[in-house]
Amino acid sequence: MEKWFAFKQVDLLAIILTAVGIYIATIIYTRIAGKRSFSKMSSFDFAMTVALGSMIATTVLSKSVSLWDGIVGMGIVYLLQLFVAILRRFQIIKKTVDNEPLLLMEGEKIYFENLKKARVTEEDLRSKLREANVIRLKEVRAVVFEATGDISVLHTENDNEQLENWLMKDVKRK
Repeated sequence: MEKWFAFKQVDLLAIILTAVGIYIATIIYTRIAGKRSFSKMSSFDFAMTVALGSMIATTVLSKSVSLWDGIVGMGIVYLLQLFVAILRRFQIIKKTVDNEPLLLMEGEKIYFENLKKARVTEEDLRSKLREANVIRLKEVRAVVFEATGDISVLHTENDNEQLENWLMKDVKRK
């Protein structure tokens, strides 16, 4: 119990230097790899962000991981992310790595099977409609469970306005 409150100046200095070093490495790697490194455009991108956060924390706080180990490990993860981003141009890799957006609602019609597939409840759906300021179901053109796990609500107050097909191009209906 007394170790919890132990304080050594050398440990504090090591944490400070390691945090500064890993922070600089993160900036450099992100500048090289691009902003997508921390985006949430796909589930793979999100996993990359979580993995990097874990590596940063472990490098800074764990005595068993050196600054050099953390920098090399992060570099490898960044390279893998760049490699997969390039390979995602091929349909087979894209299908393996990315989730497909899934249609949850079209107009006033709710796709209950798709709600089940996405593990989204009707309460979740209603909540997202309210967040999007939908006040009448007839305003809804589509509700899509995106590849990132976000839910997009496409709606309009104009009854005559239709949804462009291009926006729904890769959305799985059933």
